[in-house]
Amino acid sequence: MTPIRRFLAVLGLAIAGAGGTVAAAETPGVSRNEILVGSIQDLSGPIALLGAPVRDGMLLRFEDANAAGGVHGRKLRLVVEDSGYDPKKGVLAARKLIQRDKVFAFLADLGTPVVMATMPIVIEAGRPHLFPFSPHESTYSPVHPLKFQMFAPYQDYMEAATRNMVQTRGYKKTCLLYQDDDYGLEVMKGVEAGLAKLKQPLVEKTSYKRGATDLSSQVARLRAADCDFVVLATVVRETVAAVSEARKIGWNVDMLVTASGYSSQTHELGGKAVEGLYGVSVLPHPYEEGANRQLADWIKRYRERFGTAPNVWSAMGYSVADLFVKAADKAGPDLTVERFTAAMESLHTPRDFFGSPEYRFSREDHLGNRFGRIAQIQNGRWVILTDYLK
Repeated sequence: MTPIRRFLAVLGLAIAGAGGTVAAAETPGVSRNEILVGSIQDLSGPIALLGAPVRDGMLLRFEDANAAGGVHGRKLRLVVEDSGYDPKKGVLAARKLIQRDKVFAFLADLGTPVVMATMPIVIEAGRPHLFPFSPHESTYSPVHPLKFQMFAPYQDYMEAATRNMVQTRGYKKTCLLYQDDDYGLEVMKGVEAGLAKLKQPLVEKTSYKRGATDLSSQVARLRAADCDFVVLATVVRETVAAVSEARKIGWNVDMLVTASGYSSQTHELGGKAVEGLYGVSVLPHPYEEGANRQLADWIKRYRERFGTAPNVWSAMGYSVADLFVKAADKAGPDLTVERFTAAMESLHTPRDFFGSPEYRFSREDHLGNRFGRIAQIQNGRWVILTDYLK
């Protein structure tokens, strides 16, 4: 045997003996000891009060997994970039995570405008795009091997929520205040679809620019239309601004906010002004009072780790990271994108201690949950009023 042939034979034996190690080395973000996951959050912009708890929830779940030995011996590491809720900054963040950090997947990117700008870049780079905090139809449809979503789309759940509110409470003049971007437009489609099934028009609609805090002219316009029900396609700060302005001018109209405004920060910031506000929820808020044993333990660990109480965004961050851990474990020790996505397509999780819905994925359907529930702020906390709406 020539020296070259001898070298190739030894190399072949080494590769065979290494097994999944070589395969993993060829997969960005996967090494012998680590899985690198990227996430784009708002940590400095208008929805930073959502981005920080999402990040912390993910960190806690990864730390729990690492404390238990990791996933098939690999530790999980989360790299978070700040978009400031700005699509242009989001694009730069996505490119850094792909080209410099070489992450394996993107997890829970926050904000529809940012997600719409960055998702094509992530997909083109061959990275899984998982469970973005943007319930937009394009995050799971048409079915693509790399796109998975666990949050019901705005259009679907707002159609059901609007229809339920109008049917059960007898509203005759529904109006809409919406953020002037993809988020607001998706909500509008759902509201109009729900009203169409009831043969009612959307009486008035008015928009605001992302990050606006003075909504007095928009609220005045809706009041002038004599609305008896207002749907809010807003996030936390704008939700508080809109409801507070309405109450300040003596207008006590019923309002329903999307899941983007369903947060403990809404009643913490809004106080008495937001009492009675309706919202769409995916899972209950993790309030310490009345928590089950597992939830109480989780709240305690979260508080000890981050020095503050968790909120629903913390719980959802933990939940999305939990789905990632489960899929990576199911994919086996030879982790590749193909094995991971195949594992995702057979993943089914039951309800957990948070009160989350069941999440179920398949080859034909990459949306794990299609439904939301209606809640209301009562005595300074969100109370769930319905089961999942269909």
